[in-house]
Amino acid sequence: MADDSLWLMEGAGNDFLVGVGSWSGRLASDPKLVIRLCRRHRGIGADGVLALDVEEDARVRLHYRNADGSHAQFCANGTRCAALAAVRLLDVPSKLVVITDWAEIPAQVDGENVTLRLPTPGPAEQTALEAIGRKWNGIVIEVGVPHLVIQVDDVAQSDFTEAAPALRRHPALGPGGANVSFVSRGPDGTVGIRTFERGVESETLSCGSAMVAAGVIEMADRDVNSARVRPASGDVLTVEDLGTGFGLTGPARFIAEVRPVEVGNLKLETRN
Repeated sequence: MADDSLWLMEGAGNDFLVGVGSWSGRLASDPKLVIRLCRRHRGIGADGVLALDVEEDARVRLHYRNADGSHAQFCANGTRCAALAAVRLLDVPSKLVVITDWAEIPAQVDGENVTLRLPTPGPAEQTALEAIGRKWNGIVIEVGVPHLVIQVDDVAQSDFTEAAPALRRHPALGPGGANVSFVSRGPDGTVGIRTFERGVESETLSCGSAMVAAGVIEMADRDVNSARVRPASGDVLTVEDLGTGFGLTGPARFIAEVRPVEVGNLKLETRN
């Protein structure tokens, strides 16, 4: 068991600082510390933080904060990383439950692959929004947090970079806005996706809940029970219709243990 430790992890390119022991309490309660540590180039750098505590033998509590210090109810890639961390660092069995602020999420760790069993998302609603001088037809769906999913011919050739930041805070999406994803189906049937994330306020290499949203829409469109989704990281994750909820399977791994020397000045050394 690794007490009082801080780790850098990534799940399909989504990277997180994971704290256990006293670090868990600090990350959960101190948004200014989160902002400082997550800042790239002047901090350690991460898309968010995971504060992890064991509640029972096979149940762990996850508190999640975005890189800007804000709280979020759910982060799917973060939950997958939390499940792996619980098994490797906290001696939790490989079949476990991660308690998030959205729901209690059953998880299965198999090497570096982690599968989550998620509740059924909220209803998908069609919408049309104006941004950067044109109309965008999309689908709003909630997977723990709200998502706007827009289907385009080719995510690589789309106006994502310009349009996504404008759509993210569109008034029609409510005061908190939404994560914005552009998706397109490739010739092999894999769904390509690019996501602009709330709380990071930029494009990330992947967003797990966005991939679930895209997968749910893809399965409904094609009347199939599973979808393969490829985020900007290049990893391919699987979204499955389990009948009662949806599964998300993909990779997670440790990058390094972070050993703070002077956290206030961010003088740090890492150990692989």
